[in-house]
Order: sequence, then C-alpha cells, then structure tokens
Amino acid sequence: MTLHLFGYPRVTFQRLLAKEKDFSVSDAFRIQETNRGSAFTAIRSCMEIEGESINSIRNLLKKPVFPVGLLPPSVDDNENSTEDENWNTIRKWLDEHEKGSVIYVAFGSEVTITDEEFTEITMGLELTGFSFFWILKRKNGPNTGSSIESKYKRGIIWNTWAPQLKILAHKSVGGFLSHSGWSSVIESLQFGCPLILLPFQNEQGLVARVMEEKMVGVRVPRNEHDGKFTRDSLAKALRSVMMEDAGNIYRSHAEKMRKIIGDKELHQRYIDEFVHYMEIHGPA
Repeated sequence: MTLHLFGYPRVTFQRLLAKEKDFSVSDAFRIQETNRGSAFTAIRSCMEIEGESINSIRNLLKKPVFPVGLLPPSVDDNENSTEDENWNTIRKWLDEHEKGSVIYVAFGSEVTITDEEFTEITMGLELTGFSFFWILKRKNGPNTGSSIESKYKRGIIWNTWAPQLKILAHKSVGGFLSHSGWSSVIESLQFGCPLILLPFQNEQGLVARVMEEKMVGVRVPRNEHDGKFTRDSLAKALRSVMMEDAGNIYRSHAEKMRKIIGDKELHQRYIDEFVHYMEIHGPA
C-alpha cells in the first residue's frame, strides 16, 4: 500500500535528487534508501483494514512501523466560498438524478490520459446507460473545452474546480470510477461509495488489487500484452458495481468500510499513539 514516510532519515530525498539531477533515480530506489535511513515508518492506514500488510512491513523493515489512521477529510474542510457557484451548478444537476444512478469519474491531479484512453472511457461510460459526472482538467487530458453535456447526453465532463467530497456524499452517486489513489479511495469509502478501479501508475495497481480483494470495488482489466483497457471491459466493470442486484455485494462491503473510516475515536487513538512515541523517542 502507499507508504507515507516520516522520521529522521540520514539519506534524504533532497540528497538523492541532488545526486541525480536528471531524475534517473527510480521511486523504488528513493523509497528503499529512505527506509534504510529512517528511524521508523508511519503509514496512513489502520490495522482494521491492513493489519496483515502492516505486520509484514514491520517484519521486513525490522524497525517500528506506525499506522497513523486513515485521516479522513471532512466535507467542511472542502469548503471554499469563492467556488459556491460551481457547487450550486453541480448540485442542481445531481439533484435531477435518482439515488445511486450517477457514476462519478476522477483520476486525480497526476494522471494524464491519452486521446485513446479518453475515447475508450467516454465510450465505456456511454455503453453502461448510466449518467456520469467526470472531472477532467485540461492539463490531465484532451482539451474538451467547457463542460460538454451536449456531446454526451448522459453525462458532463467538468473542466474546472469541483468539490469531490460533496459530490461523493450526494445520494445520486452510486459508484466512483477512480485511478485508485489512496486519498481518493479513502474519500469514496468514507461515504460508503463503491469503486470502479482503473489504476494508471505507481502504487495504484496495488491499491486496486487490495480494494478488489476486500470487495469494495471492481478493477478494470487491462490486456496483458499491451496494458490497455477497452470500452467494453470498462463498461462491464461499471455495470457490475452500478447494477442494483450485481452491485449489492460491493455496496455492502463499502458500507462496512465506511463505519471504520468514520470512527473518529479509532483514528484519534492511532494519532495519539504515534505522538506519544514521538514525544519519547523524538530528537531533543
């Protein structure tokens, strides 16, 4: 799973980058060297969800490993008064749809999709027969202009700021087509919203596999020979989550996960334990 590393590394990211100004050092090397030089590791996770994996990391690193909880954000943290007009427009559109009938689509700020991927995703969404709301900023994909509801009768592609937490919390959203970024997964599951997992890079494939094993979502298959996905495979995965009968199992497990993520006392205990360790073992 995604490791968020803190501590007192003897070898820092800055020094590693300075050694390789052409950025030829791999992420795996940076993580390896940071682990080697750190006094401990802190992970944005909890034993209730990843206990086996966390214990495996402890055995591998032979040093303290602390889950610090999932740190779920609050909808209130996402408030931005200057963007109320955007949310009002989005909410009005969402309000027009039945409960659980909208697919929310977002691939984070780092993923850039190709023209081919854009076509397969839009066509896959259309094939499902479900409405969709896709946040796709211009820098992350083809320049689609402003929202293009007229081109895609069942959905909107939104090219500017949108409040992800508020969208995921809306009753009309029944599934989240995501790149499997850990923060996005947590945000989705804190509202009991099941996932359609389409990983692109880095640790996203691992996150997708773990979430599929926990049956809170379905991973979109990719061809083994070229790593590509098709509109048909995407549509099949989307339907398996969005269809009322087929998706019950994923909604049920997502709801169980929601209770864990929403347990504020649980996550506060993890933070308290980590802070207590830092107070005792931290530098003077």
